[in-house]
Amino acid sequence: MSKYLHMLVAWVTRAHNYIMTLNDSFETNFSDKELHFLVIGAIGLGLILLVYPLFRLLANHNKVLAITWIYVLTVLLVLTFAIEIGQSITGTGRMEFADVVAGMGGFFAVTVVITALHLLLWCARSIVKAVRSRKRRAVENG
Repeated sequence: MSKYLHMLVAWVTRAHNYIMTLNDSFETNFSDKELHFLVIGAIGLGLILLVYPLFRLLANHNKVLAITWIYVLTVLLVLTFAIEIGQSITGTGRMEFADVVAGMGGFFAVTVVITALHLLLWCARSIVKAVRSRKRRAVENG
């Protein structure tokens, strides 16, 4: 886990240094807070431009559950990484990528179980509807 975190930190450091070079090259003299404002705002806008069409497409096809699942997945990823980083900082545990994988595996397992139960319920409802429809037709033709 720490290897991946170090890789992420190295990537962010390179991006930071590049942005600082641009800041110096164009002599804009943005402060650190102003750069955070601009960069995070740009990243946020980029994510909105990517996510909005996807969610709109899903919503138009009545796939609210898919939207919910994507949101929960995102929150759980952030939470599991935060827990691992917190364990490393506080010394209450070891920061391991395998823990993140195990936690997300739990989410995926619960998703599979819920999906299977939903499918079984749908099948049961379909059978009940078919039996009721057949009985109604038998009574009407009776």
